Amino acid sequence: MGLASHGEWFSPPQASAGERKNLIGLDREELAAEMKTFGLEPFRARQLWHAIYHRGQRDFRAMTTIAKPVQERLAEAYVLEVPQVVEEHVSSDGSRKWLMRMVDGHEVETVFIPDEDRGAICISSQVGCTLRCTFCHTGTQDLVRNLSSAEIVGQVMAARDALGEWPGQPSENQRQMTNIVLMGMGEPLFNFDNVSKALHIIMDGEGISISKRRITLSTSGVVPMIGRCGAELGVNLAISLHATNDEVRSRIMPINRKYPIASLMAACKAYPGLSNARRITFEYLMLKGINDSTSDALALVKLLSGIPAKVNLLPFNAWPGSPYEPSDEATMHRFADLLMSAGFASPIRTPRGRDIMAACGQLRSQSLRARQEHHHEDEDHTHG
Repeated sequence: MGLASHGEWFSPPQASAGERKNLIGLDREELAAEMKTFGLEPFRARQLWHAIYHRGQRDFRAMTTIAKPVQERLAEAYVLEVPQVVEEHVSSDGSRKWLMRMVDGHEVETVFIPDEDRGAICISSQVGCTLRCTFCHTGTQDLVRNLSSAEIVGQVMAARDALGEWPGQPSENQRQMTNIVLMGMGEPLFNFDNVSKALHIIMDGEGISISKRRITLSTSGVVPMIGRCGAELGVNLAISLHATNDEVRSRIMPINRKYPIASLMAACKAYPGLSNARRITFEYLMLKGINDSTSDALALVKLLSGIPAKVNLLPFNAWPGSPYEPSDEATMHRFADLLMSAGFASPIRTPRGRDIMAACGQLRSQSLRARQEHHHEDEDHTHG
């Protein structure tokens, strides 16, 4: 047994450098239990929590609140790893898109979208997706696996690194990243346990400290999980709706065959904490000739009756090989006017980051394609 400062005892770590445990992604209780097993006093876990999640420190030896002998022991036993940014693209409109690589080599996308008085970070919850929505580029990719809580929290931390927004960094006082949206790759409610754990870490007031009022979880409509999301997380809810009847929605969003619109609307009406001050956002992608008629707008008004709601009308961000075209501007404005006259806020969202392929899944697809081409070139060279 080794003696640390303040009379703490802990076992010398047995792990090699490649086996060191990642502390990022552990919640408060898990971090406290880990430090207890390691032989450190409970206050060490609180110091570590503050250093990791409030200050964004990734080097134990830089944690000045922790005594040097303890720093060294921690560095030998643990790592503080977040996803590695392998590509960054900056749009002419200020949007930034990162391709982030996990320890096992799999990649996801994270996007930062700035506005005048705030900025949202759009994070992923899965590698690939199982939903097969026909308008979504990620839907062309297979589901590989769920992201861990460390990989979900790590996207936010890596983005804050890139933006220089930790305390003591140059951009701290002009913080841009104010909101989080789970609208990246994957269906968050299919990975609820890891998403929930990650969001509790992110919302913790002594850490990253982003309020649940500034976090929006977007789902394609996993009906059985919607109530649990509201009860356990209390975050804002966004529904990827995109159609007003089961025939069209099932065609463009296969999940509708399992959870049709009537059951989805019932779950929305019962969402915990729902009020006029806290509305559900319905995302509605405008697809030319598919869901953008006057009758669609009137059907949407009827569908949302009795639900405190706003509607985000989204111009389609076309991608190579997509079977759809965006609705024209006049159609979108006519659609919005009908919704607004019925009392629903319905802004037409300006497409962001088109010049950096900010549509979800495009950057990862490009990376996978490039790797496959490189692999085939290597094979050709080998067999040549």
